[in-house]
Amino acid sequence: MVDLKANPYYLSDEDCKWVEETIASMTPEEKVGQLFFQLTSSQEEEYLKELMEKYHLGGCRYNPMPGKKVQEQNRILQKYAKVPVFIACNTEAGGDGACADGTPIGAGVKIAATDNEDYAYALGKMSNAEAAAIGCNMAFAPVCDIAYNWQNTEIITRAFGNDPERVAKMSAAYLNGAHENEGFACAAKHFPGNGQDFRDAHLSNNVNYFDVDEWDATYGMVYKTLIDNGLDAIMGGHIMMPKYVKAINPELKDEDMMPATLSPEIMTTLLRDRLGFNGMVVTDASHMVGMTDRMKRAEMLPLSINAGCDMFLFFNDPDEDFETMLNAYKDGVISEERMTEALTRILGLKAHMGLNKKAKEEIVPAPENVDEVLGSEEFKEMHKAICRDSLTLVKYKDKDKDVLPVVPERYKRIMIVHVKAAESGMGALMKMMGMGGGKNPAERLKETLCEKGFDAFVYESPLDQMKKQIEAGEKPSINLYFAGKNAIADFVKDMDLVITLCDVPSGRPSFGLSKGGGEIPWYVFEVPVVVVGCGQPTMLADIPQARTYINTYDSKDTTFDALVDALMRGEDAFKGNDPIDSFCGLFDARL
Repeated sequence: MVDLKANPYYLSDEDCKWVEETIASMTPEEKVGQLFFQLTSSQEEEYLKELMEKYHLGGCRYNPMPGKKVQEQNRILQKYAKVPVFIACNTEAGGDGACADGTPIGAGVKIAATDNEDYAYALGKMSNAEAAAIGCNMAFAPVCDIAYNWQNTEIITRAFGNDPERVAKMSAAYLNGAHENEGFACAAKHFPGNGQDFRDAHLSNNVNYFDVDEWDATYGMVYKTLIDNGLDAIMGGHIMMPKYVKAINPELKDEDMMPATLSPEIMTTLLRDRLGFNGMVVTDASHMVGMTDRMKRAEMLPLSINAGCDMFLFFNDPDEDFETMLNAYKDGVISEERMTEALTRILGLKAHMGLNKKAKEEIVPAPENVDEVLGSEEFKEMHKAICRDSLTLVKYKDKDKDVLPVVPERYKRIMIVHVKAAESGMGALMKMMGMGGGKNPAERLKETLCEKGFDAFVYESPLDQMKKQIEAGEKPSINLYFAGKNAIADFVKDMDLVITLCDVPSGRPSFGLSKGGGEIPWYVFEVPVVVVGCGQPTMLADIPQARTYINTYDSKDTTFDALVDALMRGEDAFKGNDPIDSFCGLFDARL
């Protein structure tokens, strides 16, 4: 059973008594409700009241919105909660993961590029100071995955690189920084470790292929480091571990292999027995295909709890899922012993955070705290420092050694080619609805360059020109696409340098592929070209001919300010160290 006086709880006798008495006083419905983390879909008080009084939720997540709205929502949630509720946020890259007006600090790969643990500590401390100010009390962070596979778009920018030792140190630094905020907890993710499979668990299965010795020395070492540092909770990933699980249970058939969130071998034998983790476990989101493709949902819900997870992330249909879990408890599918164990960890963590000792109206800070904390100058300065120190000059070949510095006296006329990812999902929907306005990264970079005295412009591809014709009600000129070739001299005469800006947050870059157009830098021997990855840091896989390649890791305004400054100062201004293999293991990318 759970030791509430040990790591990570360290509860007093009084707090232990509160946990025991609270569990003893609960109805079956209240017990089952504590197992659920739900994503709120409205901030209306009646809706939030129903969540707490009908479903008795143990935890909540929410969609992005301004800090004051989040704070008001959190105040309502705690008002109607019989047992104080976990309110979690995704502050893995900054306070903007808690609210729309929070401060960006830097994603894991960007922090890792600085090779500075102090920045990871600041990320944990500052992002969660903003989260705490609006009434959140748990971070679904740090990301403890290891970026072994460049094709894994799920975590390539979120993990602290591909070195287990660095991932362990920076994850622990984040945890220590977050714990500087009183009563704040962290749920590290995604156990037992993402980063090997090229697939995304949102869409497909995901596999960690390491055997026992390999896993223990890498992912296991990372999690053991965090556990020894007082890790509060762990988020289980929908990740299978065939070699490790077969070592634990040789009789298990391949067709019965389950992701961690449904595997007692992983969540109980490995995490509890071998690693000695005493804290709380929550599943990753339950709509992800890595979990849902294994069995019927009615079987999946109780199995996740029986496998060793204490909380289940997100209803599908609230009434249906709640009833499924309740019936599983009443029918003995979830035993009384297992229910009590899960509730002890959930309530034990709430007591460790001090939630049981606060009046409902005191759990969420006063409204004036929002203005004092959100967007503080200290946080903004930290963001600037990380942007400056993370800029990574990955590739600077001898033939291009005279490209830097980029100054107006040498390269007055700069063409910016905006390379984007293929549009899909929410991004495509927002574009269709005319949402997500503001300048795109290429336009912002152009403005920054022009402010420094350059004559910069954004390249308009033949496809863009045809789109404009269609929007104007004109018949598109197909010849623009199929016969757009020009003499090389004509193509390069209006530019001194090209910046190919790869704005690819996820997936692979999508090129227009017009005949002789400028979308792909085929012209690296004709005109100086600087390729910049401002999303995923793996663009050399698709543009291996680049001779000067830089990773900025994001396209924030502050990042572009730092980029332009470094371009103008030259090679020595790029201080970042490549935290992954940005050459993607490809021979030709290094040429």
